[in-house]
Amino acid sequence: MSTPRMKGIGLIALALAAVASAPAHAGKTLDAIQARGQLICGVNTGLAGFSAADSSGQWSGLDVDICRAVAAATLGDGNKVKFVPLNAQARFTALQSGEIDLLSRNTTFTLSRDASLGLNLTTVTYYDGQGFMVQAKSKITSAQQLKGQTVCVQSGTTTEKNMTDFSKTHRLSLKPVVFEKLEAAEGAYFAGRCVAYTADASALASTRNKSARNPRDHVILPDLISKEPMGPVVRRGDEDWKAIVTWTIYGLIEAEEVGVDAANVLDQKAHSKDPVIGRLLGRTEDTGKLLGLDKDWLVRAIQTSGNYGEIFDRNVGKDSTLQMQRGLNRLWNKGGIQYALPIR
Repeated sequence: MSTPRMKGIGLIALALAAVASAPAHAGKTLDAIQARGQLICGVNTGLAGFSAADSSGQWSGLDVDICRAVAAATLGDGNKVKFVPLNAQARFTALQSGEIDLLSRNTTFTLSRDASLGLNLTTVTYYDGQGFMVQAKSKITSAQQLKGQTVCVQSGTTTEKNMTDFSKTHRLSLKPVVFEKLEAAEGAYFAGRCVAYTADASALASTRNKSARNPRDHVILPDLISKEPMGPVVRRGDEDWKAIVTWTIYGLIEAEEVGVDAANVLDQKAHSKDPVIGRLLGRTEDTGKLLGLDKDWLVRAIQTSGNYGEIFDRNVGKDSTLQMQRGLNRLWNKGGIQYALPIR
């Protein structure tokens, strides 16, 4: 015999089951993107390997590929992206004001940015650290040898504060030469106005490859003075949109882990017996409805940009001109710390 209490518990259970099985509401940001038919993505004004436009206006880079994957997941087409180049000072304002939907611009995750800007951090797409570059003829082999020297640095970044902290901690009395624009800081260094140039190690490699007359004339010192976990940022207040961006990135990482790539994704979806792959690609479970998307959301993202390993290798790794090592960005089961939360 059922009691009123038992009936109440049963009704609650049914209600929870209904909520769990119901598709998520898309969220106001996704609604606006789909009505517009275009994702507006804020990127760097020009950082080879991460976001840079060629002479015909075609954008490429790791951060660019993340934008295209999100566009493919949400709009069905990775080309439906408008790229807005932003300097370091304008990037957060552009996102806060609604000028862009997504900021994918080599941006370091920090407490102050998370807590005070009205923005939401998604997940890390590149683990980096700040370093220094000097001319090879200087014979400087360590940051400790920079005592009292001038260092070119871009303002409005975590880079400037990190350098100041490092200088104070090690009593180096570094002399910052500050520039608002990245190009100005780089140009000043190559013109000899500073003994060293400081930026994230990935940015130093990009700058040396792109701007040095002879890259071999410049050495990136082995010292890393900070942790720089970088990834896309969205506005606070739309958790549905944050979830879409975050889980798209996790999906690209998970795809690499299970061996799904741009070339085999359709075959894997049709024939793989692996339950993880079946779930990842929407054959056995529809994870898309939980995000307000269709079941092929991640298939399209992988088709468009490839898995995380493909994105890394193509833009900054072994298949790129930068030839950067995976390092910390190797998967967690390959000696790195790159890790996707389970898609289930």
